[in-house]
Formats: sequence, C-alpha cells, structure tokens
Amino acid sequence: MSRILIVGGGFAGVWSAASAAKLRQERGLSEKDLQVTVVDAGDDMVIRPRLYEADPDRMRVPLDRVLGPIGVRRVAGTVVGIDTAARTVSAVRRDGTTATLGYDRLVLASGSQVVRPAVPGAEHLFDIDTLGGAATLDAHLRRLPERPPIPGRFTAVVVGAGFTGLEIATELVGRLKELGDDVRVVLVERLDAVGPELGEGPRPAIEKALADLGVEVRLGVSVAEIAPDQVRLSDGTVIPTATVVWTAGMTASPLTSFISAERDRLGRLEVDEYLRVRGVEHVYAAGDTAAAMSPAEGRVVMQSCQHALPQGKFAGHNVAADLLDEDLVRFEPAPYVTCLSLGPAGAVVTSGWDREVQMTEHLAKDLKHTINQQWIYPPVDDPAELLSQAGPQSAWPEYEPADTLTAETPEALAAS
Repeated sequence: MSRILIVGGGFAGVWSAASAAKLRQERGLSEKDLQVTVVDAGDDMVIRPRLYEADPDRMRVPLDRVLGPIGVRRVAGTVVGIDTAARTVSAVRRDGTTATLGYDRLVLASGSQVVRPAVPGAEHLFDIDTLGGAATLDAHLRRLPERPPIPGRFTAVVVGAGFTGLEIATELVGRLKELGDDVRVVLVERLDAVGPELGEGPRPAIEKALADLGVEVRLGVSVAEIAPDQVRLSDGTVIPTATVVWTAGMTASPLTSFISAERDRLGRLEVDEYLRVRGVEHVYAAGDTAAAMSPAEGRVVMQSCQHALPQGKFAGHNVAADLLDEDLVRFEPAPYVTCLSLGPAGAVVTSGWDREVQMTEHLAKDLKHTINQQWIYPPVDDPAELLSQAGPQSAWPEYEPADTLTAETPEALAAS
C-alpha cells in the first residue's frame, strides 16, 4: 500500500485529495492500493474568501461530504510536527491523544495566517482570517445596538488597505447601517495609496467606490495603540471606535518551519515546477504554503483562492503520479485575474499582472457573486462531479455575464 498524506482541509488540501483520488480511480486502483488521507483540525472546509460577509458561520462545507464519497480518509487533529526523515506527521486528536501518521508522499497545504501586530492593546483587535475570528466580529457587531449611545459605537476602523482590508471596509458600510445611525468606516494604510499591491489599474475604481460609500481613508499612518473605545494613530489622531479590524499582512502556516527548505519573505516553501519542495524528498506544497512560479507570466503566484485551487489539483495529481511512476505535470495556472468586492458599490475585475480593468460596479459584482457562491464550492455528496472537476486539466463551467463583456474561467477569477 502507498500512502498520500495531505495536511490541510482548505482549497488546496481538498483539491489535492480529489485529484489524487481521481488518478487512483483512472488507474483502477483500490483505496488499499493507494491510500489518500487528509488531516485537519476542523470538520469543515472554510470558504475563507467570503469571511468579510455577514453570517460567516454559513461559509463552510462539511469535509466528510466532500472527501468521504471519493474514498479519502480524514483524520481530525491538529498537526504539531513533521519529520521528513522518518516520513511521519504528528497530530493531536480532540481527545488529547497523539496520532503518528506515516506517509510515502506528503502535501503540505496548511494555508496562511494573518500577522498580528505587537502594539499596545492588540488584544482588542478583530480579524476575519479564520471562521472563528469572523464569527467573533459578526457577534460583536450585532451587539453594538445594545451598547450605550457613546461616540464611536457604530464606527469601524479597518487597518490595512490591501485586498482583504478593502473588502471588509466596504462591506462594513452596509453591515453597520443595518444596525444603527451615525455609521463611520475609517480605512488606515501605512503606505501612500489604497490597494498598494493591486497597482494603479483598478485604483480609480477603488477610490470612487470608497468615496461613494463615505469610507474615510487615512494614508501614510499606522496604528499606535488600541483601547476598547478608541484607536490612536501614529500621527496622534484619536478615533473613537468600538471596532478595529486588522488585515495588514499574511504569512504562511508555521508548519512550514518543520520542512528544512528555503522559504520566501511570506514564509512559503520554495517549490519546483511540479510543486515539489526543493531539496526535500517526497514532500510537495500547495496553496498559501507554496512559493509557486507561473511559467507563462514569470511571476510567483499570490496567496489566494485563485491560485490555491489549481495548485491543489496539480499537487494531488503529481503525488499520485509520483508513486505510480508516471510523468508529473508542470504547474500552469490560468492567467492572473482579480475580482475585488467593494460592498454596496459593486466590485472591480482586472486581468493580468498590470491589472487592466475589465469590469466595474454591478457587472463585476455579478461575477463576484458567481465566484463566491458557486465556483469556489466543491461538490458535496457527488463523487462523479467532484472527480470531473479534479485533476490538472479539469474543465470549469463558463461564465455568461449579464452584458456583452466576457470573463475568464473560474480559476482565473476566483481571486480573494
């Protein structure tokens, strides 16, 4: 029996498992011939790109309804160690016992996490990095009307004007207006432009949306101190607020530290064109743990759902092919596209690394809804459909926008 072990039950992990299972089925092998196991602390695949929305508890899919029907074994446990020499992974089960899981090929797909700041009062920060964090913020917002009507009750300060910060800041305008009056949303960015990593292409559309929604933008400043009822910025400005959301900075899962390999500035493992971790035998990486190169574009891909899905599909296929002595497939993601939600102001869609604007406002929002509510969800209780979407060359449904504009494939547009 050959054993594939996948660490992580997110987009990259689930699609790694599905693609390995697909090749196993195509070769007529049994689950005993080629065992595929996913280990993850949770029971659900979290739809992380949607955690800026209200009611985040909805944003999950039961892993057993995705993996079980295709014969993928699941271990519920928190990974606490990886020994690449012994080819084992150590995990702590919910009952406190330790499981030692052996592997012949490993896929590390344990994702990324927000970088928490070392500033006074950081314990008062909210984030939408995890389902738990988003649920905590959601519950906090819903309790705001019960608070005394003091300054800042319905004021939210969002720190970081990157992709996540823009999505939560614009979304909070509508979410807060449903709860009370005197709504104020302030977006704080230490650099001199909003969406600094998104470039100049979509910036006019982003700035227009922020202005239309009344989001205040403070550039060139950072947070100096947080209190339960206010935040002080580095320029001395004090903003009364009950809600401070931190979105500034991401880093790869700390599990990458168990792999003796080179990592980039985001902590991602250096991988080759087949998603094998460079210099480490029998270990692959996918999703936010992998610094994977897009050959056609000559760039390292982003930490995003857009790139996690195809990386998972390629990595899962390749670990199975590796064990079966078959040719591996070079990682080739779809052309880079972003689709940024801008709350009630709509969205903006760009293509290419120069981020040429393709859609804005309601057309872009329609596409964003299609991505968030359909394309990024794996089929449940439907092994045939799941496996049809797995594998490096899998087809996706075509998007038909409501107007004459065209759109790319879901993998190219599922950026988040």
